Amino acid sequence: MVASPLRVAVVGPESCGKTTLTRALASAWGEPWVEEVARDWLEARGGLYGPDDLPTIAELQRAREDAVAADARRFLFCDTNGLVVRVWSEVKYGAVHPRVTAAERLDRYALHLLTAPDLPWEVDPLRESPNVRDALFERYEAALRAAGVPYAVISGQGEARLQGAQQALAGLG
Repeated sequence: MVASPLRVAVVGPESCGKTTLTRALASAWGEPWVEEVARDWLEARGGLYGPDDLPTIAELQRAREDAVAADARRFLFCDTNGLVVRVWSEVKYGAVHPRVTAAERLDRYALHLLTAPDLPWEVDPLRESPNVRDALFERYEAALRAAGVPYAVISGQGEARLQGAQQALAGLG
């Protein structure tokens, strides 16, 4: 069940242009975007976290998304969603808390834009996985396939990335 407005989640490995793409889409469509909750949450805690923090992050992401949805007309662009928290939990801790799974709800999204790891790595104190982006990309794609939800792989540099996302959105009608 896709919620109204049409929710578009931008997902993928670290340093693959998710935030840049989400902002660009929101600007191009004159629609709001949902920032990644984890960044603010981690910055407030000096980057320290544990497995018990991930359910809270997933729930806060979903709550922020629901709050911003009231301001959207046609699209709501989401910089990450519960899938990102789930993959993060699987890779970092080898397990996923049931509250993370409950917050995920991939069927709420009309489209997932999966960002390819074809951009240069940008150092950021909150990023952890510079050498496994290809494996993470494969994990995201497998999860999207298994869920049976619509997704498009977004690749390329600069304007090509935005154009690829715009083409995928055109398919939503």
